[in-house]
Amino acid sequence: MKLWSKGTDAEPKIIEFTAGNDRLTDMSFAKWDIVGSMAHVTMLASVGLISNDEKAAMLKGLASLLDRESQGKLAIDEGEEDIHSQVEKEMVAMLGDTGKKIHTGRSRNDQVLVDIRLYSRELLDNTAFMAERLFSKLQLLSEEYKTVLIPGYTHMQPAMVSSFGMWFGSYAEALADDLVLLAGARTMNNRNPLGTAAGYGSTLPLNRKMTTELLEFSDILYNSAYASLSRGKIEMAIASALASLAQTLGRFAMDGCLFMGAEYKFINFPDEYVTGSSIMPQKRNPDVFEIMRGKMNSVQMLPGQIAMLVSNLPSGYNRELQLLKQMIFNGFAEVQECIDILVLMLSNIKIREDIVDNPLYNPIFSTEEANRMAKSGIPFRDAYKNVAQMVKDGVPFRKTSLDEYSHEGSVGNLCNKEIAEIFNDRMKNFEGMTAYSLAKSIMDYNFPA
Repeated sequence: MKLWSKGTDAEPKIIEFTAGNDRLTDMSFAKWDIVGSMAHVTMLASVGLISNDEKAAMLKGLASLLDRESQGKLAIDEGEEDIHSQVEKEMVAMLGDTGKKIHTGRSRNDQVLVDIRLYSRELLDNTAFMAERLFSKLQLLSEEYKTVLIPGYTHMQPAMVSSFGMWFGSYAEALADDLVLLAGARTMNNRNPLGTAAGYGSTLPLNRKMTTELLEFSDILYNSAYASLSRGKIEMAIASALASLAQTLGRFAMDGCLFMGAEYKFINFPDEYVTGSSIMPQKRNPDVFEIMRGKMNSVQMLPGQIAMLVSNLPSGYNRELQLLKQMIFNGFAEVQECIDILVLMLSNIKIREDIVDNPLYNPIFSTEEANRMAKSGIPFRDAYKNVAQMVKDGVPFRKTSLDEYSHEGSVGNLCNKEIAEIFNDRMKNFEGMTAYSLAKSIMDYNFPA
């Protein structure tokens, strides 16, 4: 069934090309299409466009579809373009002419916008909760290994004293900042486009505030023409948030590749977590980190891809906007998969604890030697020159102890508690609402216990 059909059969290749992967992609948010329809028919009854009996029948039918979806028994039939067509077909099959009223006051434009925004809200929340798991693991490791020193690098050269606690903790704080962009994307996303129809509103007396409340959006997406313009803009915000997370994950993956290398040997993993070579018996390859690095590099390209897709589009709906769905959903999938595998890897990481005993790293204590001279009254520039000469002469430096580092954020004062407070405060922007809980609240709204 083509919702736009006017009695002429379309050329099958045209339908196949223009629909693309929509039939597959749409099943990922089928539950949200059903929930959005539940809110819509509730509103239609409230403004008199359908009767209360029709509303009750439609809600019952939609609830049965949601139940089928939860059991994996709902599918888009061959010949149907998308989930919207399938749901309407199912409703007509169940309810006859009553089922045909489900599309009253809607266009596929605002219907798909609602679906994408509801599903994206769920994905943003889930991604934040997964980031929380990773954050907790990094903070635990930071505390556990805060006294184990490692060289800190600049320009890929051993530079100053660091620790595993500082290393793990730095990525934990990076996640706290990633939450800011995730929360910003969620705020932009959490506005209701239902009722904007094809981008120019409707002559029907729709109650958009009601559907906003039922779907637990924070507000209405007011200007109907902006609903179309927002496609690409909201995806750009989401993509930027995912790219920020991807940068954090990708850089950790790069560190993992380096630190597992034979020249470093800072970290290791059980045999079950590394791969080997078909020809070289000695190989212990960091394949997980390499694949993670590659995947996260790809996600960081996502904002550019979206920019190229929408940069020269006129206002109003244009069909290539449907391509945004798969791009964004793939981005979420890649980031979530990498967070999950990184938590697993970190749960099995092995830390080497004697790294700075190697004389190769002794010069990292030279800056602290210059600081000791400065504290004794020698001008720092003179202290710097004195220590530089000591480096040339091969004079060994005394190792500093952690209690010599007192300021906030130094290797001796990681401020993990303060970072956790920032992270936890930012997590308040995410709710974890499910389609099934929202459907229940809509049903309860109509049929209070």
